[in-house]
Amino acid sequence: MPTLLHIDSSPRGDRSISRKLSRAFAEEWQRKNLDGKVVYRDLVMTNLPFVDVQWIGGAYSPPEQHTPEQSAALRISDDLVAEFLSADEIVLGTPMYNFNVPANVKAWIDHIVRVGKTFEIKDTELKGLVPAGRKATFIVASGSNFKAGGPRAHHDHESPYLQAIFNFIGITDTNVILAGDAKDLAQGKVKEVDFLKPLIEEVLAAA
Repeated sequence: MPTLLHIDSSPRGDRSISRKLSRAFAEEWQRKNLDGKVVYRDLVMTNLPFVDVQWIGGAYSPPEQHTPEQSAALRISDDLVAEFLSADEIVLGTPMYNFNVPANVKAWIDHIVRVGKTFEIKDTELKGLVPAGRKATFIVASGSNFKAGGPRAHHDHESPYLQAIFNFIGITDTNVILAGDAKDLAQGKVKEVDFLKPLIEEVLAAA
């Protein structure tokens, strides 16, 4: 049974462009994979502590040597890694904050990019451990337009970062959908149906 991990991160709720588009992706994916399962993770509603010294100590030591504090620090990471590795495909809906990922997406990444779980260190080399064949789609909403060839494209550090970190752990089949100029919708310069139409078409084709 194929599994899609559907992740949202925007705090804007029903007003969120990235949530609307990731939902359209998940619904289309389910339509194309009737025997598949969609697992939903809302990072806004997930307690995502930042990596601390207990987390680091636990991640870089055998489980049998963990202190109670280290085990507790790794508990959410264990759950997130298991959820992540059970998925055949991932769709992440996220805003762009200050040209990069929001804090909750970075915290989630720090929990799933974990030595011995999703990557390994052999001598001086690093190798991704995510099984081959996985796919990831990143839907990035932003106030300005950062598409390639545009005057602000060089400010988009989010797209290359997401692709790089997923490539690092073994997911090389990645796709980025940029939902730029969202400020025009927020300022009433364009109707939502007109703003979303070409983006929905791109999302449905990618699902």
